[in-house]
This record gives sequence, C-alpha cells and structure tokens, in this order.
Amino acid sequence: MSKTATPYRALPVERRVSLVTRAMQRHKGTRQLYAQRIAAKGGGFRAATLAAWPPEKLAREFVRLNAQAGHDELELLQLLYVELEPEYQVTFLEACGVAHEHGVIPEALEPPYAAAEAVATGVAAVLAAHGDAGRHYLQTLVVYNLAAWPGLDAALAAAP
Repeated sequence: MSKTATPYRALPVERRVSLVTRAMQRHKGTRQLYAQRIAAKGGGFRAATLAAWPPEKLAREFVRLNAQAGHDELELLQLLYVELEPEYQVTFLEACGVAHEHGVIPEALEPPYAAAEAVATGVAAVLAAHGDAGRHYLQTLVVYNLAAWPGLDAALAAAP
C-alpha cells in the first residue's frame, strides 16, 4: 500500500524548489535552518558550507533529500497560499463571508470561521475560479485546518 502524498509533496518538484527558494529569500534564518537539515541527513557537507550555496542549489538539495519536516511543509504551503498566491484564499474567504485583509484572517476570529453551507459555497467558488490549483488549495485546508471549516471535506469530495 502506498503512502498518500501530503499537499506539499503532491506539488511538482520544480514548484517545491521554487517555494523553498522563496522561503529562504523572504525569511531570515531559513537558509541556515535548511542547511542544518541537509547536513543532518548526511552526505559529507557541513551546514556552513551548504549555507554558502546559492539559494536555488540549496533548495534543490533540500527537496531532493526530502529534508523538510511536517511543520516545514505547512509553513511552505502557508507561504504559497497566504503570501505568494493569496487569490485562492481570497476567493474562498469572500465566498464563505469571512472577514479578511488580502486573504489574511484577523487573529481575533475564532474557528470555525463559517457554517458548512457557506463552506460549500466557498468550495464551489474556488473550483469554478481556479480549477485544479484551487482543488489543491482546498485539499491543503482539509489536511491542515479541517476543524476551522465544517463540511469542507464532504463538499470537496462531492464536487465534480
């Protein structure tokens, strides 16, 4: 029986390399952290040597070795859907009637953010506007934040 890929690992390799590269460029300390993770996997390079590599080369090695932990995957997906490509989240939140600023939900809001009927409307809107890329976004929410979106899994499973 094969293991189901996480939403992060379901992304094509080039997309993951691009995300890891962008994370290193946007967030201080990420480059060093990823270099340490690669060094811990073995292979003969010290973290200091790896940290001196160009970002894309380091990202390629990070992805090739599957050096990311579960929380890294979640952070990379948040980078993708909140900072880099918020259009999926904006479509979903607007269709669900959830307050947001450019796809970012205010900290004061408590989950669940919307009723199941509104979530089903959001699923339909995302799939209509964004197709398979929107489906990946929604699957990411199912895996990492289902409790905040009642009925999301059922609405997504029922969607054509």
